[in-house]
Amino acid sequence: MERKRHHVVVVGGGIAGLAAAWYLGRAGDRVRVTVLDSAPRVGGKLLAAEVAGVQTDVGAEAMLARRPEGKELARLAGLGDELRTPGTTRGAILTRGTPRPLPAGQVMGVPSDLGALARSGILSPGGLARTPLDLVLPATLIDTDVSVAAYIRARMGTEVVDRLVEPLLGGVYAGRVERLSLDATMPKIAMAARSERSLLNAARRIAAEAPKDAGPVFTSLREGMGSLPGAVAAASGALVRTGVTVRELRRTADGWRLVTGPVPDPEVVEADAVVLATPATPTGRLLAEEAPAAAAELARIEYASMAIVSLAYPRAAFPRLPEGSGYLVPAVDRRPVKAVTFSSVKWPHLAEADPDIVLLRCSIGRLGEEAVLQREDTELVALATAEMAEVMGVCGLPLDSRVTRWGGSLPQYEVGHLDRVARIRAAVADRPGLALCGAAYDGVGIPAVISTARTAAARILDHLDPAGEWRKEESKAR
Repeated sequence: MERKRHHVVVVGGGIAGLAAAWYLGRAGDRVRVTVLDSAPRVGGKLLAAEVAGVQTDVGAEAMLARRPEGKELARLAGLGDELRTPGTTRGAILTRGTPRPLPAGQVMGVPSDLGALARSGILSPGGLARTPLDLVLPATLIDTDVSVAAYIRARMGTEVVDRLVEPLLGGVYAGRVERLSLDATMPKIAMAARSERSLLNAARRIAAEAPKDAGPVFTSLREGMGSLPGAVAAASGALVRTGVTVRELRRTADGWRLVTGPVPDPEVVEADAVVLATPATPTGRLLAEEAPAAAAELARIEYASMAIVSLAYPRAAFPRLPEGSGYLVPAVDRRPVKAVTFSSVKWPHLAEADPDIVLLRCSIGRLGEEAVLQREDTELVALATAEMAEVMGVCGLPLDSRVTRWGGSLPQYEVGHLDRVARIRAAVADRPGLALCGAAYDGVGIPAVISTARTAAARILDHLDPAGEWRKEESKAR
């Protein structure tokens, strides 16, 4: 009897969907995979483009090297030799108009070394005096999720929140610490908040326990992280269709039916199983009929928008070349640019590509700052070049510039996020042949997103092949 070949449709061609397609391919000829994406290209927030003739990332520029999933997938996609490490990761905070080095030993902005904090010059004398009061204040033990700002402000004061924690978390989520979940965004600190009286001592312990010889924190690819999606798509063996919008998802007697295309001329795609690798809002729309409880929870996940302004200057435009990887900007200072990366300094392979230019990128936009993103590209470039002139003393105009807009790109892990994700997963747990993955759930970083894709693929394969034959196929392929 001929073995059935199952058809799995992955909706969403970002790195989550493409990774899911790759992991589904572990079942060999037992499964054929189709990836559908409404965009004209795959890759989602991973995109590389030429700026002044140099290929550079205009979306996510790096992934955590100390989590294995990203590097593993790059190697599996044939890009192992393309992995690159940063030349420096020494960052700074632009506080009150002056770049100040991040204090040694900080844990996502929470200081653990009062001497290093004082030497950094980030806090005012009053802010410095407030921080060690954490050691003598009554305990602020929590028994439920709270906002990052609420807990850390109670322990260390407003300046630590505004000028250290907020810029670091803002660089990840483009969000507001008054709303971000302590449990979801700072899990080690959250764990300490449930058992330890002093946040300063908890930060000291966490910093001391951090591995000292674990290698670089970040990694990228020679042609940019934007080169990863195409490689993963090709290695997956999936049929990838771009420019295809999935409008409806319905269960059938033995699988799922997806309706794509324009309303006057719909196309129906039949599948034995489906992976939804789309952002929360479109995922919720597709689940409105089949999993309304999940759809309602997904609708509550808010997204922030931002823009990346990439600039290329001649080296001579800088009075002296930047020494660190870049700087972050506290929202309290009300500057339009929230972060600057000195790309040619951070990534030596970019400097090698053209030693006569300096590439950098400015991030603009936080949650609630959509108005600035409504400006024309030329205005955003003007904001970025003015920032460089004021802060770095750069002379003249850039040789080249590029504005890349990321509308609704960063999910906000607000208070209660982990419980919300648990409810979403519970609501789809009894829908056979359905799995979710992406940045809306367990982390916005590339390795975390890939991890959700691997879990989703395993759920689908276990459903299609309960005997576990796919795991044997996977073992043979290794």
